[in-house]
Amino acid sequence: MKNYLDLTGKVALVTGASSGIGAATAIMLAEQGASVAINYNRNEAGANAVLQQITAAGGKAIVIQADVTKSDDVRTMVERTTNELGAIDVLINNAGSLVERMKLLELTEARWDDVMNLNLKSVLVVTQAVVPAMIERKSGAIVNLTSIAGRNGGGPGAMHYATAKGGLITLTKGMAKELAPHGIRVNSVAPGVIDTPFHEVFSTAEMMKAFVNSIPMGRIGTSEETAKVIVFLASDAASYVCGETIEVNGGQLML
Repeated sequence: MKNYLDLTGKVALVTGASSGIGAATAIMLAEQGASVAINYNRNEAGANAVLQQITAAGGKAIVIQADVTKSDDVRTMVERTTNELGAIDVLINNAGSLVERMKLLELTEARWDDVMNLNLKSVLVVTQAVVPAMIERKSGAIVNLTSIAGRNGGGPGAMHYATAKGGLITLTKGMAKELAPHGIRVNSVAPGVIDTPFHEVFSTAEMMKAFVNSIPMGRIGTSEETAKVIVFLASDAASYVCGETIEVNGGQLML
């Protein structure tokens, strides 16, 4: 039986891949045969742990430090990936963070800009760097990581993050329309409450309990469950899926 998830011979770049969903995605892409560029900004130890897991299983990967909000860093990252692994076939725009919970009247312009740059501008910058080679080859798959917050306005003190993620859903559609004629599929995944370092940093035990109570499946999700959907979208199994945002939230939000 043919494996439509097979990514043998493909090169994938995953931003923010040192922990959580990004790390799980990098590992799973490698399990399906892709060579993977593991991007990180500050968490070098985490990125190296992902690298070790991939190479120990016989996969091929490299680690690249880059601040994806900076175009010079991004160009260097893409050039190194291409030089060391080959032309990029799969781009996973995963890097992002709430940065800090802030209510409306607490939110500063500087913090607003930080969150917009990390969660929205970075996707534009990285995609612009990767896409020309995809257009030239008339092939590629891009998956952006948005959030349930982009649909419902976010939890307490998260409206800036929610706004950026909502913008990313729209950016995904716009890029999908423009790039589809070039053989490039663009989609996004919107995780709900997932067991990652994100909630260890930004959510209290009381908040997590309230989140779980709102999920029909009665539990939070895992990074691996999210990564499975990302890998699906990156693969030929999703060859006619374009411009979609797939919700991965245990039924917390049904569209």
